[in-house]
Amino acid sequence: MNPILNTALKAARKAGDMMIRASRNLDAVKTDSKAFNDFVSDIDRSSEAILVDALKEAYPHHKITAEEGGMQGKAAAEYEWIIDPLDGTTNYLHGHPQYAVSMALLHKGVLQEALVYAPERNDLYMASRGKGALLNDRRIRVSNRIELNRCLIGTGFPVVDQSMMNTYLAILKDVLAKTAGGRREGAASLDLCAVACGRFDGFFEFNLKPWDIAAGALIVREAGGIITDMNGNGNWLESGNIVAGNPKVLVQMLQIIAPHVK
Repeated sequence: MNPILNTALKAARKAGDMMIRASRNLDAVKTDSKAFNDFVSDIDRSSEAILVDALKEAYPHHKITAEEGGMQGKAAAEYEWIIDPLDGTTNYLHGHPQYAVSMALLHKGVLQEALVYAPERNDLYMASRGKGALLNDRRIRVSNRIELNRCLIGTGFPVVDQSMMNTYLAILKDVLAKTAGGRREGAASLDLCAVACGRFDGFFEFNLKPWDIAAGALIVREAGGIITDMNGNGNWLESGNIVAGNPKVLVQMLQIIAPHVK
């Protein structure tokens, strides 16, 4: 493991241990609403503090963009961390174990390092640009399925920003009609990791934030998958509209999506 990922991992495990301890008494967790269906807890904030403090100590010249605290550091910094201290807050608050810490490092805007850590399962996904992707030190690859009717597709409902709801439901209807099924598990970082290790054959969702998808996207790429926006282009990190999958499945997913988007 390279020193950068080792630093991120130590911080992620520390945050994860804190989450596990707090999950034993969820009634004591303080929760606020940032917007409709968009929750933040004191666990989100505590996790973010652990991660940010560790990164600042190890890499004081790096910029950090985090879900709760926004951007810290020099805007022109060559290196930028994008972190989600608790992806799947709603799951966590309901005792559902599908949640994770997500951390990605960009250099001059290009994804270089990624880590997604799921504390409940003690699953650690990592990737370094050009060096492949791992789950718990085991190399992972996207699925090799070709026939769409044999494929399982992950997705996420647009519950916070519902402006794309009708479009989303139309796409979902067509996806379900042509595949082996769909799954909505509530944490995009882990959905993308599921694509990377072949549990999902594809994934799509609208209106995500960079911290939801940056780390998982690099892990998918390094596992042999492809990431695009809904039009098959490369601005998914900026738009938040993302499609992921193995190369053959992704092409077929884009064909399903195309009639519904401009």
